[in-house]
Amino acid sequence: MLGLVGSLVYKVEVEGVNKSFYKRDGGRFIPLKILDNISFRVEDKEFVVIVGPSGCGKTTLLRLLDGLIQPDSGRISINGKSPSKPGPDKGVVFQSFRLLPWKNVIENIEFPMLIQGLPKEERETRSREHVKLVGLTGFENSYPHELSGGMQQRVGLARALAINPEILLMDEPFASIDAQTREFMQLELLRIWSQEKNTVIFVTHSLDEAVLLADRIILLGVRPSSVKESIDVPLPRPRWTYDARSHPEFVKIRAYLWKRVNEMATSSGISPNVDSQQNLIRGKA
Repeated sequence: MLGLVGSLVYKVEVEGVNKSFYKRDGGRFIPLKILDNISFRVEDKEFVVIVGPSGCGKTTLLRLLDGLIQPDSGRISINGKSPSKPGPDKGVVFQSFRLLPWKNVIENIEFPMLIQGLPKEERETRSREHVKLVGLTGFENSYPHELSGGMQQRVGLARALAINPEILLMDEPFASIDAQTREFMQLELLRIWSQEKNTVIFVTHSLDEAVLLADRIILLGVRPSSVKESIDVPLPRPRWTYDARSHPEFVKIRAYLWKRVNEMATSSGISPNVDSQQNLIRGKA
């Protein structure tokens, strides 16, 4: 069952999670700690965005949530169960599109459902519904090389949504597309999420993107990273119907996030002008 605290229902619970990897140091391997006592909770249907400096473990955290790797210690609970492996309850959208080049749009969307063993008729129905949902009607038979970057990312989003996941894990999905397409895809994601109402955990380097999308932002520190702060974003929804970036709350939260990032960089002895900090400010991968 889901975690309960008072009247709140938690879809995801992360408690005291630690994770290290090993790196070569001369003739031996030494542990490199990535995550240090990470704890947070995500409510059902909540849109949570995770931000932090490059190399702080954001992608590692998503891999733990998907069950691709296991924590060294601590507890992760999704729907009351430990994620021991990837499954149809979790959809993943990557920064790289990861489409199969020899399959067309419909076939790419169908592929995870084929692996699950769903009947052909159900696969086709779901695929065509999600082609329409992401605005790709008319491109069902196109191959990845015939699509723009933004269209390819729409296919990746449709593929993740078509398995009807309860949780959508998104790892900087718009980082590799141009700035104009990125802004358009952000608004499209907000529109689609308003219909699907999945629980979303979204990783980004961009402070602007974080504030635009999130119900709540989790700010991680430098490696080994811990949760520095959880910040509510009370911007009115739906946010694609007005210029959310000019809203006073957007400006206020974005400025506060930059202040916190700058403080972390300074206290860690890292110049705020190093590449990782500039990427966080500008929204680059």
